[in-house]
Amino acid sequence: MGTYRERLSVPVSWWIIATALVVTLFVITYVPVGGFAGVLAGGTAALLLVLFFLQYGAARVEVDAERLRAGRAVIERVHLGKVEALTGDDARHAFGRDCDPKAYLLLRSYARGAVRVEITDPRDPAPYWVIATRRPDRLAAALTGHSVARS
Repeated sequence: MGTYRERLSVPVSWWIIATALVVTLFVITYVPVGGFAGVLAGGTAALLLVLFFLQYGAARVEVDAERLRAGRAVIERVHLGKVEALTGDDARHAFGRDCDPKAYLLLRSYARGAVRVEITDPRDPAPYWVIATRRPDRLAAALTGHSVARS
């Protein structure tokens, strides 16, 4: 069986947008109120955004010989059924209109692909997991034991 590791860190574009937001907040506070207020507003926003991005982007997807980890959730591989790599509209719909409310979701809007994994454990209330990933074919291959050529 294959192994796989991926950290779903936030993309660089989010950091650029956050930087622009912090600078804008600093300027619109600094001009009418003064330097201390601008630094306080900008610094607070920067700290909160960094903490949020680090927390949100800390989600990991890992597959080893015994288990699958997706974010905080862990399941033994013996309880995994059918695995399906999803891209495009299929991935988008898997997190939306086609989603079972009992399913476990690891959603990251910036990861355009996903993998749906059937759960066969009768004690688990989730019928399947849908896991966001940047490389759905590789994750699916690691879960099924097949190899995928690197691109």
